[in-house]
Amino acid sequence: MDRFDAAILSVLAEDGRISITDLAKRIGLSKSPTQARLRRLEESGVILGYRALLDPIRLGLDHVAFVEVRLEDTREVALRAFNEAVSRVPEIEQAHMIAGNFDYLLKVRTRDMAAYRRFLGETVTTLPYVANTSTYVAMEAVKEIMLADMA
Repeated sequence: MDRFDAAILSVLAEDGRISITDLAKRIGLSKSPTQARLRRLEESGVILGYRALLDPIRLGLDHVAFVEVRLEDTREVALRAFNEAVSRVPEIEQAHMIAGNFDYLLKVRTRDMAAYRRFLGETVTTLPYVANTSTYVAMEAVKEIMLADMA
């Protein structure tokens, strides 16, 4: 990846709907090499896709909680079952396997505390191999960036 590829990523992070013509102008290349570079970045998996960024607050999803999850079993079959189940739950924005005193850290977004309480009891605790959980409620997002913002 060279400076032109980095420039493409930076521009797309700002405006994923920019035309190839405008993208080429912004990075200082002609249209054909810009198109070829963009296609290569997509095919190599550097660019995973394009999507709209939604404002969760305006959608009424104000409540953010971080949930530590400890599993009762950490053999590969248990980890795989937990990972697959988590990937199907829309309220879980992020799930990270952690090296430490617990096994996973989940970022969960719901409408309010009541919705979170129901979600915890009816969904999180019923995920495969969950032994116990601990919740931390976010009061304010001080900094949130997307990977694209770092390009």
